[in-house]
Amino acid sequence: MKPRLLLTRLVPVAALIALSAAVAPLSEADGAPPPPPHWKRCAQGPGDTLGRKLDKAGARCAEVAVPLDHSKPGGRTIKLALSRIRAKDRAHRIGTLVLNNGGPGEPTLGMPLDVRAAMKDVARRYDLVGLDPRFVGRSTPLDCGWPIGMWLRSAGSTRARFDHQVAVQRDLAERCARRHADVLPYANTRDTARDIDFVRRVLGERRISFLGYSYGSYLGAVYAQMFPGRTDRVVLDSAGDPEAWGARALRGTEDEAERALRGWAAWAAERHGTYGLGATPARVLATVDGIVAAAEERPLRVGRYEVDDQAVPYLLSVGSGDDRPAGRAEFASTVRTLNEAAHRRKADPGPELDGFLAFVLTSEGSPLVSPAAAITCGDRAAPRDPDAYWDDVQRSRALHPLFGPLKNNIWPCAFWPNDPREAPTRVGNATPALIVSATGDAATTYEGSQAMHRALTGSRLLTLRGVTAHGIYGEYGNACVDAEVNAYLATGVLPATDPTCHAGTRWPGERGRS
Repeated sequence: MKPRLLLTRLVPVAALIALSAAVAPLSEADGAPPPPPHWKRCAQGPGDTLGRKLDKAGARCAEVAVPLDHSKPGGRTIKLALSRIRAKDRAHRIGTLVLNNGGPGEPTLGMPLDVRAAMKDVARRYDLVGLDPRFVGRSTPLDCGWPIGMWLRSAGSTRARFDHQVAVQRDLAERCARRHADVLPYANTRDTARDIDFVRRVLGERRISFLGYSYGSYLGAVYAQMFPGRTDRVVLDSAGDPEAWGARALRGTEDEAERALRGWAAWAAERHGTYGLGATPARVLATVDGIVAAAEERPLRVGRYEVDDQAVPYLLSVGSGDDRPAGRAEFASTVRTLNEAAHRRKADPGPELDGFLAFVLTSEGSPLVSPAAAITCGDRAAPRDPDAYWDDVQRSRALHPLFGPLKNNIWPCAFWPNDPREAPTRVGNATPALIVSATGDAATTYEGSQAMHRALTGSRLLTLRGVTAHGIYGEYGNACVDAEVNAYLATGVLPATDPTCHAGTRWPGERGRS
């Protein structure tokens, strides 16, 4: 149930900048290439399940030393961990496909395994590279030692509850400063993009292809902006508005979150006999309201956890964002458990919910969400005055009483120890790219993907209609989307117009799909 971490919202792109897509010779642009990596087995011991899976798939892993500060190439270095499954069809090899799982802060080392399955026969023509970004996963880690895993919380129903959040977020930022003040200025998307280009050089490639999900789409767009002409085939799945990325990225996604919750409520009402949450959508939503009200009165006891009114809206937002039957069933079970707790009855979470609550409420999630916060706060400056957030919370609460206080709440970025070293990247160029988006995406919204499409004037937008989901290609199970992406990866030719797929159907304009 653990989601991709962060989200974006709509802010229109004001201007577009046309950039050349010409490829400079490797020797002219890069100078002498860094030494090649030393590839070895991926498993780091008998308990390394991921490493064993990679080894079984024929992958090899390596560590690359990159500058902490790319403006000082001879200075301090940090480690990047990468995996690679080499192309099986060497005679028809297209190149290297670099992957990013999003977040920010999501490990990517194991991603070639799933992507290889989604690509089918096309995978035989690519070297698939999973790169844990700086400070993430097996790369030089950044863990702030936080007592809670996820800082995304609702502001709560009162100013006193909001003030509690202010204190919590300030404490989180101070903990991170005490541990990592020396490297926090170098945790950001622009330096991550520089790392990707360093890896491109290490691999001896003039150009790389790129597949990124969610925040990974923003990273891919920033890379294309910073290194024009260095990309071949680019797929940006569940992309958000590049102008909106940062510490206030959730604002403006309230409508999508509410639609997703209503869609799930209709599904649950049809299965009242199974879940007992209400026989009509309105009654299911009334059950949800009752859970929120009970949590406002006092925290809900769910197994070994206490789930308060500042955590419940986050659980509701994440859980309702996937309309696949398994996702909806899992969320219905979560709501049923929360409803038992709301009525002060014994509420034991199953393994999935228990793991998710551990990720959100305990220190178990700290290694993952610490770099996510550091990168987010390092990309764009956030308002420092808590009253600015409270005012937004109050304005949004009037229209969106459940999700407004969540989407507009304060983050640790308000107290981050350093301002961003650089201005955010203004994405606007003609890089060819295929952007994939579902119309019901409640995280990086469809409008956000449309904004990315406008920013990348050489792109096409592949729309999946009638679907609530985040992360589509190879994940949602739509044959039309998977075939369209694979056709592009195989040929390098974008569709002539923006294609459309539908839930449970294939796009009628077949284009040689596998």
